[in-house]
Amino acid sequence: MSGRVTILTGGVGGAKLVLGLCHAIPADTVTAIVNTGDDFRHLGLSISPDIDTLLYTLSGKANAAQGWGREGESWSFMDAVRSLGGEDWFQLGDGDLALHVLRSERLRTGDPLSAIIADFAAAWGIAAPMLPMTDDVVATKVETNEGLLDFQHYFVRRRCEPVVRSIRFEGATAARPGPGVIKALSNPDCEAVLIAPSNPFLSVDPILSVPGIREALAGSRAPVIAVSPIVSGKAVKGPTAKMMTELGLDISAAAVADHYAGVIDAMLVDERDPPQDLAIPSARADTLMTTLHDRIRVARTALDLAASVRR
Repeated sequence: MSGRVTILTGGVGGAKLVLGLCHAIPADTVTAIVNTGDDFRHLGLSISPDIDTLLYTLSGKANAAQGWGREGESWSFMDAVRSLGGEDWFQLGDGDLALHVLRSERLRTGDPLSAIIADFAAAWGIAAPMLPMTDDVVATKVETNEGLLDFQHYFVRRRCEPVVRSIRFEGATAARPGPGVIKALSNPDCEAVLIAPSNPFLSVDPILSVPGIREALAGSRAPVIAVSPIVSGKAVKGPTAKMMTELGLDISAAAVADHYAGVIDAMLVDERDPPQDLAIPSARADTLMTTLHDRIRVARTALDLAASVRR
Protein backbone atom coordinates (compact mmCIF):
# COMPACT_ATOMS: atom_id res chain seq x y z
CA MET A 1 0.00 0.00 0.00
CA SER A 2 1.55 3.27 -1.14
CA GLY A 3 -1.03 5.76 0.11
CA ARG A 4 -2.16 6.90 3.53
CA VAL A 5 -4.34 5.09 6.06
CA THR A 6 -6.59 6.71 8.64
CA ILE A 7 -7.87 4.90 11.72
CA LEU A 8 -10.51 5.87 14.27
CA THR A 9 -9.49 4.57 17.67
CA GLY A 10 -10.21 4.51 21.36
CA GLY A 11 -8.04 2.99 24.07
CA VAL A 12 -6.13 -0.27 24.54
CA GLY A 13 -7.62 -2.41 21.73
CA GLY A 14 -7.45 0.40 19.22
CA ALA A 15 -3.89 1.27 20.19
CA LYS A 16 -2.84 -2.32 19.45
CA LEU A 17 -4.15 -2.05 15.90
CA VAL A 18 -2.57 1.37 15.37
CA LEU A 19 0.77 -0.09 16.47
CA GLY A 20 0.29 -2.97 14.05
CA LEU A 21 -0.38 -0.53 11.23
CA CYS A 22 2.75 1.45 12.07
CA HIS A 23 4.79 -1.74 11.62
CA ALA A 24 2.91 -2.99 8.57
CA ILE A 25 3.32 0.23 6.57
CA PRO A 26 5.43 3.37 7.12
CA ALA A 27 4.31 4.93 10.40
CA ASP A 28 4.20 8.44 8.95
CA THR A 29 1.47 7.30 6.54
CA VAL A 30 -0.84 6.28 9.41
CA THR A 31 -3.12 8.95 10.89
CA ALA A 32 -4.97 8.14 14.11
CA ILE A 33 -8.14 10.05 15.00
CA VAL A 34 -8.51 9.54 18.74
CA ASN A 35 -11.54 9.60 21.03
CA THR A 36 -11.53 12.41 23.61
CA GLY A 37 -14.98 11.76 25.07
CA ASP A 38 -13.21 10.02 27.97
CA ASP A 39 -11.23 13.16 28.84
CA PHE A 40 -11.94 14.65 32.26
CA ARG A 41 -10.46 16.63 35.11
CA HIS A 42 -9.21 14.80 38.19
CA LEU A 43 -7.33 16.23 41.16
CA GLY A 44 -7.14 19.49 39.24
CA LEU A 45 -5.47 17.90 36.22
CA SER A 46 -6.68 17.40 32.64
CA ILE A 47 -6.62 13.68 31.82
CA SER A 48 -6.85 12.22 28.28
CA PRO A 49 -6.87 8.43 28.80
CA ASP A 50 -7.24 7.22 25.20
CA ILE A 51 -4.73 9.71 23.82
CA ASP A 52 -2.21 8.82 26.52
CA THR A 53 -2.64 5.09 25.93
CA LEU A 54 -1.78 5.66 22.27
CA LEU A 55 1.17 7.88 23.17
CA TYR A 56 2.58 5.21 25.48
CA THR A 57 1.90 2.39 22.99
CA LEU A 58 3.49 4.04 19.95
CA SER A 59 6.50 5.26 21.94
CA GLY A 60 7.17 1.84 23.47
CA LYS A 61 6.46 3.09 26.98
CA ALA A 62 3.18 1.21 27.62
CA ASN A 63 2.79 -1.29 30.43
CA ALA A 64 2.91 -4.54 28.47
CA ALA A 65 0.84 -6.53 30.97
CA GLN A 66 -2.12 -4.19 31.38
CA GLY A 67 -1.93 -2.29 28.09
CA TRP A 68 -2.41 1.13 29.66
CA GLY A 69 -0.16 3.30 31.79
CA ARG A 70 3.62 3.30 31.76
CA GLU A 71 5.98 0.39 32.12
CA GLY A 72 7.95 0.46 35.38
CA GLU A 73 5.56 2.99 36.94
CA SER A 74 5.83 4.03 40.59
CA TRP A 75 2.99 5.26 42.81
CA SER A 76 4.43 7.60 45.45
CA PHE A 77 2.07 10.40 44.42
CA MET A 78 -1.03 8.24 44.87
CA ASP A 79 0.27 6.99 48.21
CA ALA A 80 0.62 10.61 49.35
CA VAL A 81 -2.87 11.49 48.05
CA ARG A 82 -4.32 8.51 49.89
CA SER A 83 -2.57 9.46 53.13
CA LEU A 84 -4.32 12.85 52.99
CA GLY A 85 -7.76 11.36 52.35
CA GLY A 86 -7.81 12.31 48.66
CA GLU A 87 -9.72 10.42 45.99
CA ASP A 88 -7.72 7.45 44.82
CA TRP A 89 -10.18 5.59 42.58
CA PHE A 90 -8.41 6.82 39.42
CA GLN A 91 -4.74 5.95 39.56
CA LEU A 92 -2.14 8.50 38.42
CA GLY A 93 1.38 7.11 38.33
CA ASP A 94 4.42 9.23 39.08
CA GLY A 95 5.66 9.11 35.48
CA ASP A 96 2.14 9.49 34.14
CA LEU A 97 1.85 12.80 35.95
CA ALA A 98 4.24 14.43 33.48
CA LEU A 99 1.68 14.25 30.68
CA HIS A 100 -1.16 15.46 32.89
CA VAL A 101 0.71 18.36 34.47
CA LEU A 102 2.19 19.63 31.19
CA ARG A 103 -1.11 19.22 29.32
CA SER A 104 -3.05 21.00 32.08
CA GLU A 105 -0.65 23.94 32.16
CA ARG A 106 -0.68 24.38 28.40
CA LEU A 107 -4.47 24.12 28.20
CA ARG A 108 -4.67 26.75 30.94
CA THR A 109 -2.57 29.14 28.85
CA GLY A 110 -4.79 28.59 25.81
CA ASP A 111 -2.95 26.01 23.73
CA PRO A 112 -5.29 23.59 21.89
CA LEU A 113 -5.16 19.90 22.75
CA SER A 114 -4.16 19.01 19.18
CA ALA A 115 -1.01 21.15 19.36
CA ILE A 116 -0.09 19.77 22.78
CA ILE A 117 -0.44 16.16 21.65
CA ALA A 118 1.55 16.82 18.47
CA ASP A 119 4.39 18.18 20.62
CA PHE A 120 4.25 15.20 22.99
CA ALA A 121 4.32 12.78 20.06
CA ALA A 122 7.26 14.58 18.47
CA ALA A 123 9.19 14.57 21.76
CA TRP A 124 8.82 10.79 21.95
CA GLY A 125 9.67 10.16 18.29
CA ILE A 126 6.19 9.09 17.19
CA ALA A 127 5.94 9.43 13.40
CA ALA A 128 2.22 8.71 13.03
CA PRO A 129 0.05 11.86 13.25
CA MET A 130 -2.23 11.66 16.30
CA LEU A 131 -5.34 13.84 15.95
CA PRO A 132 -7.77 14.41 18.83
CA MET A 133 -11.31 14.14 17.45
CA THR A 134 -11.87 17.74 18.58
CA ASP A 135 -10.16 20.52 20.52
CA ASP A 136 -13.51 21.32 22.12
CA VAL A 137 -14.90 19.66 25.24
CA VAL A 138 -17.10 16.63 24.54
CA ALA A 139 -17.96 14.54 27.59
CA THR A 140 -19.35 11.00 27.42
CA LYS A 141 -22.17 10.49 29.93
CA VAL A 142 -23.74 7.12 30.68
CA GLU A 143 -27.40 6.88 31.73
CA THR A 144 -27.65 3.89 34.07
CA ASN A 145 -29.92 2.29 36.63
CA GLU A 146 -27.96 4.37 39.16
CA GLY A 147 -28.59 7.62 37.28
CA LEU A 148 -26.44 9.67 34.93
CA LEU A 149 -22.73 8.94 35.43
CA ASP A 150 -19.64 10.64 34.04
CA PHE A 151 -17.81 8.15 31.86
CA GLN A 152 -14.86 7.60 34.18
CA HIS A 153 -17.18 7.15 37.17
CA TYR A 154 -19.00 4.44 35.23
CA PHE A 155 -15.90 2.85 33.70
CA VAL A 156 -13.30 3.08 36.47
CA ARG A 157 -14.97 3.99 39.75
CA ARG A 158 -17.97 1.66 39.29
CA ARG A 159 -16.09 -0.87 37.11
CA CYS A 160 -18.89 -0.87 34.50
CA GLU A 161 -21.25 -2.55 36.98
CA PRO A 162 -24.33 -0.27 36.55
CA VAL A 163 -26.84 -1.27 33.88
CA VAL A 164 -26.57 1.00 30.83
CA ARG A 165 -29.77 2.59 29.52
CA SER A 166 -28.34 5.09 27.03
CA ILE A 167 -25.25 7.18 26.26
CA ARG A 168 -24.94 10.86 25.46
CA PHE A 169 -22.08 13.10 24.40
CA GLU A 170 -22.41 16.47 26.07
CA GLY A 171 -20.98 19.35 24.06
CA ALA A 172 -20.86 17.39 20.81
CA THR A 173 -23.38 19.47 18.88
CA ALA A 174 -21.28 22.61 19.39
CA ALA A 175 -17.92 20.90 18.83
CA ARG A 176 -15.80 21.17 15.70
CA PRO A 177 -13.58 18.44 14.26
CA GLY A 178 -9.98 18.77 15.37
CA PRO A 179 -7.40 20.22 12.98
CA GLY A 180 -6.62 17.74 10.22
CA VAL A 181 -9.45 15.33 11.02
CA ILE A 182 -11.68 16.01 8.02
CA LYS A 183 -8.66 16.19 5.72
CA ALA A 184 -7.47 12.79 6.94
CA LEU A 185 -10.86 11.27 6.06
CA SER A 186 -11.25 12.99 2.69
CA ASN A 187 -7.62 13.05 1.52
CA PRO A 188 -7.44 11.64 -2.05
CA ASP A 189 -4.19 9.93 -1.04
CA CYS A 190 -6.01 7.96 1.68
CA GLU A 191 -6.34 4.34 0.55
CA ALA A 192 -8.21 2.97 3.56
CA VAL A 193 -10.05 4.15 6.64
CA LEU A 194 -10.20 1.69 9.52
CA ILE A 195 -12.41 1.65 12.59
CA ALA A 196 -10.47 -0.07 15.35
CA PRO A 197 -12.03 -2.87 17.45
CA SER A 198 -12.69 -0.30 20.17
CA ASN A 199 -16.01 -0.14 22.02
CA PRO A 200 -18.49 1.12 19.38
CA PHE A 201 -20.61 2.98 21.93
CA LEU A 202 -17.99 4.46 24.24
CA SER A 203 -14.96 4.93 21.96
CA VAL A 204 -16.15 5.28 18.36
CA ASP A 205 -19.57 6.91 18.75
CA PRO A 206 -18.06 9.95 20.54
CA ILE A 207 -15.89 10.55 17.48
CA LEU A 208 -18.86 10.19 15.16
CA SER A 209 -20.91 12.55 17.34
CA VAL A 210 -18.77 15.55 16.36
CA PRO A 211 -20.58 17.33 13.50
CA GLY A 212 -18.92 16.70 10.16
CA ILE A 213 -16.98 13.55 11.05
CA ARG A 214 -19.69 10.98 10.34
CA GLU A 215 -20.49 12.78 7.09
CA ALA A 216 -16.83 12.84 6.05
CA LEU A 217 -16.50 9.15 6.88
CA ALA A 218 -19.63 8.22 4.93
CA GLY A 219 -18.42 10.29 1.97
CA SER A 220 -14.84 9.05 2.01
CA ARG A 221 -13.55 7.84 -1.35
CA ALA A 222 -11.43 5.31 0.51
CA PRO A 223 -13.08 2.08 1.68
CA VAL A 224 -14.06 2.18 5.35
CA ILE A 225 -13.32 -1.08 7.16
CA ALA A 226 -14.45 -1.90 10.70
CA VAL A 227 -12.59 -4.52 12.71
CA SER A 228 -15.16 -6.31 14.85
CA PRO A 229 -14.62 -6.07 18.63
CA ILE A 230 -16.51 -9.37 19.10
CA VAL A 231 -14.65 -12.68 19.34
CA SER A 232 -16.56 -15.93 19.90
CA GLY A 233 -19.63 -14.04 21.02
CA LYS A 234 -17.91 -11.84 23.58
CA ALA A 235 -15.68 -8.81 23.81
CA VAL A 236 -11.97 -9.34 24.29
CA LYS A 237 -11.73 -6.50 26.80
CA GLY A 238 -14.06 -4.02 28.46
CA PRO A 239 -17.84 -3.80 28.70
CA THR A 240 -18.80 -4.04 25.02
CA ALA A 241 -20.68 -7.35 25.27
CA LYS A 242 -22.34 -6.39 28.58
CA MET A 243 -23.48 -3.08 27.11
CA MET A 244 -24.86 -4.71 23.96
CA THR A 245 -27.02 -6.99 26.08
CA GLU A 246 -28.24 -4.09 28.21
CA LEU A 247 -29.05 -2.06 25.09
CA GLY A 248 -31.07 -4.94 23.64
CA LEU A 249 -28.57 -5.91 20.93
CA ASP A 250 -27.22 -9.29 19.91
CA ILE A 251 -23.60 -9.82 20.86
CA SER A 252 -22.37 -10.32 17.31
CA ALA A 253 -20.31 -8.78 14.57
CA ALA A 254 -23.54 -8.39 12.60
CA ALA A 255 -25.00 -6.17 15.32
CA VAL A 256 -21.86 -4.03 15.26
CA ALA A 257 -22.04 -3.81 11.47
CA ASP A 258 -25.67 -2.69 11.75
CA HIS A 259 -24.60 -0.06 14.28
CA TYR A 260 -22.14 1.32 11.73
CA ALA A 261 -24.61 1.08 8.83
CA GLY A 262 -24.14 3.86 6.30
CA VAL A 263 -20.58 4.47 7.44
CA ILE A 264 -18.61 1.27 6.76
CA ASP A 265 -18.06 -0.60 3.51
CA ALA A 266 -16.81 -3.92 4.93
CA MET A 267 -15.99 -5.65 8.21
CA LEU A 268 -13.19 -7.90 9.41
CA VAL A 269 -14.78 -10.65 11.52
CA ASP A 270 -13.02 -13.03 13.89
CA GLU A 271 -12.66 -16.54 12.51
CA ARG A 272 -14.10 -18.06 15.70
CA ASP A 273 -17.44 -16.28 15.32
CA PRO A 274 -20.44 -18.23 14.04
CA PRO A 275 -21.60 -17.48 10.47
CA GLN A 276 -22.74 -13.88 10.17
CA ASP A 277 -25.51 -12.51 7.99
CA LEU A 278 -23.87 -9.25 6.97
CA ALA A 279 -25.24 -6.80 4.44
CA ILE A 280 -21.71 -5.72 3.49
CA PRO A 281 -18.57 -7.55 2.32
CA SER A 282 -16.52 -9.20 5.04
CA ALA A 283 -13.45 -11.30 5.64
CA ARG A 284 -12.51 -13.64 8.46
CA ALA A 285 -9.26 -13.84 10.39
CA ASP A 286 -7.86 -14.42 13.84
CA THR A 287 -8.38 -10.90 15.26
CA LEU A 288 -6.92 -11.50 18.73
CA MET A 289 -3.90 -9.23 19.15
CA THR A 290 -1.76 -10.69 21.93
CA THR A 291 1.67 -10.14 20.38
CA LEU A 292 3.19 -7.55 18.05
CA HIS A 293 3.11 -10.18 15.31
CA ASP A 294 -0.65 -10.54 15.86
CA ARG A 295 -1.15 -6.78 15.61
CA ILE A 296 0.77 -6.56 12.35
CA ARG A 297 -1.13 -9.54 10.95
CA VAL A 298 -4.55 -8.05 11.79
CA ALA A 299 -3.50 -4.69 10.34
CA ARG A 300 -2.38 -6.30 7.08
CA THR A 301 -5.56 -8.37 6.85
CA ALA A 302 -7.71 -5.26 7.32
CA LEU A 303 -5.72 -3.46 4.62
CA ASP A 304 -6.10 -6.45 2.29
CA LEU A 305 -9.87 -6.31 2.82
CA ALA A 306 -9.83 -2.61 2.03
CA ALA A 307 -7.87 -3.29 -1.16
CA SER A 308 -10.35 -5.95 -2.26
CA VAL A 309 -13.30 -3.62 -1.65
CA ARG A 310 -11.54 -0.81 -3.51
CA ARG A 311 -10.93 -3.04 -6.53
